[in-house]
Amino acid sequence: SVHWASLKKRKSLRQSLKEHGLLEDFLKKRPYNLASKYFPSLANQAASEPLTNYMDVDYYGTISIGTPAQDFTVVFDTGSSNLWVPSVYCSSAACTNHNRFNPSDSSTYEATSQTLSIQYGNGSMTGILAYDTVQVGGIADTNQIFGLSETEPGSTFYYAPFDGILGLAFPSIASSGATPIFDNMMNEGLVSQDLFSVYLNSDEQSGSFVTFGSINSSYYSGSLNWIPLSSETYWEITMNSITIDGETIACSGGCQAIIDTGTSLLAGPSTGISNIDSYIGASNGTISCSAMSSLPNIVFTINSIKFPVPASAYIIDESGSCTSGFESIDVGRIWILGDVFIRQYYVVFDRANNKVGRASVA
Repeated sequence: SVHWASLKKRKSLRQSLKEHGLLEDFLKKRPYNLASKYFPSLANQAASEPLTNYMDVDYYGTISIGTPAQDFTVVFDTGSSNLWVPSVYCSSAACTNHNRFNPSDSSTYEATSQTLSIQYGNGSMTGILAYDTVQVGGIADTNQIFGLSETEPGSTFYYAPFDGILGLAFPSIASSGATPIFDNMMNEGLVSQDLFSVYLNSDEQSGSFVTFGSINSSYYSGSLNWIPLSSETYWEITMNSITIDGETIACSGGCQAIIDTGTSLLAGPSTGISNIDSYIGASNGTISCSAMSSLPNIVFTINSIKFPVPASAYIIDESGSCTSGFESIDVGRIWILGDVFIRQYYVVFDRANNKVGRASVA
């Protein structure tokens, strides 16, 4: 049987804050620092907003925890490794505006004395760890360790369109040594193959999903191109170059890239991003919507295979106002290939062989 979790494309936290007239004030008080998701020590310690790095994410799925099931909307995030949801132990306004897990309502709940603190941007989510049955995509994952939040950020998370995070990266970066959910699925023999695949559609209502344990060839054309991992922490690979019209515009001589479903945009060193924005005519992240039809593909060469991203993907049109799908992150030569990139390719995350498979979407 095929086990898949449907994802819905909805408005992002950034859009929600903007609609409520809170975005400008929020960004002044809590600087957005994408780098701190991958390297928490680089966070601006004066700020304290754990979920800032999910501001642009707009794909969410539903899971359930406990017996009987309690439902939660989560970000399926290949850029982190923990599962956590709000709990009744959290009484802040942010938590009360979301679904909160109630341990006393679950007959399969098992408490622990362990605590949890996760860095998500410029701060942390704190809580406790416990075990229960988690249902994801038709799989009943028993005895799964997860976090129950006790403290969370305030004004920002109140408007977040998701309740929690489901991390799909490696155990080596899991906070408190908690076993990630896909590792538990593998350990319990719940998947026929030790891999999962992601298909992201630009459609607002349906068509996007994470499939656990199988590859669905009807969603891609041609063959899968397999790329070995350079690190078993995040889903990290080596990238050869980034070119436009045959000219190397960034990542000259090679660089590292993280494939991250929990990041909406394409991010990289400021010099490379500046080169790209200059080439496509973007100024401070904004660009003319009419330019989309004439701009070239941006080609990401990975494992000597070219992966083009068209202007229709890297220019984001929000009601006639267009922005570049690129942002700066200065942590060495690391690039983050987020949803702008992933939407163009069916992606297989293979834990059995520590590699990533990609093919153009059908």
